[in-house]
Amino acid sequence: MNVLDILPAPENLKKLMKILASLNIVLCPEEWLRYHSFDSKFDKNVSLASIDNGSGDNLFIIFTPQGTIIKGFDHESEVSPYARDEHEIWPGIYEEVPTSLLSLLEEEAIAKDDVTFCFWRENNDLTWQKGEVEIPAGAEDGSDFLLGTIFRTAEDFVEFAEGYFELTLPLEVVSQVYEGAAITKEMIKALNPDGDVEIILQELAELYT
Repeated sequence: MNVLDILPAPENLKKLMKILASLNIVLCPEEWLRYHSFDSKFDKNVSLASIDNGSGDNLFIIFTPQGTIIKGFDHESEVSPYARDEHEIWPGIYEEVPTSLLSLLEEEAIAKDDVTFCFWRENNDLTWQKGEVEIPAGAEDGSDFLLGTIFRTAEDFVEFAEGYFELTLPLEVVSQVYEGAAITKEMIKALNPDGDVEIILQELAELYT
């Protein structure tokens, strides 16, 4: 199945990325070690969700009033600039991206040139868009892999956390977060008994402002 066909619409994707970021805040005090992050105030009326697996692969999603853009980088992909003698971006990835969205990738932290796939959706688009990119047979751009780490269900996140954070989480509490419940002190204690509750609550408040 085409990954673009199962990618949530921008508003739902934004909610999901905030849920994932909030769980990471609860579980991991070290910001640089978090897998999922969300910056509600990346720029005026612009928010940034990101995924970093700590192994050189990353994903950035920028949400704006005019649309949403996703930029991913799989460092082992055959279409990576680092796999090419000229160190150039693979043809077609950025050519058709609307200028208003492409310009959002210029921020240094996003590393625009480190890219193996790019998807976007302007407000008037009914579906996600991608450029005319021809990938060699047997090669991967990393989109299935990286977009697959946007965990859609509480069960998937619990399984992920066991492997990545080496934590066994109570499914019922994670399910409450996925259902949109505000995270309470009691929920924090259930998810991370050693966490600093006040610091976590402060970060969560900033996430949702």
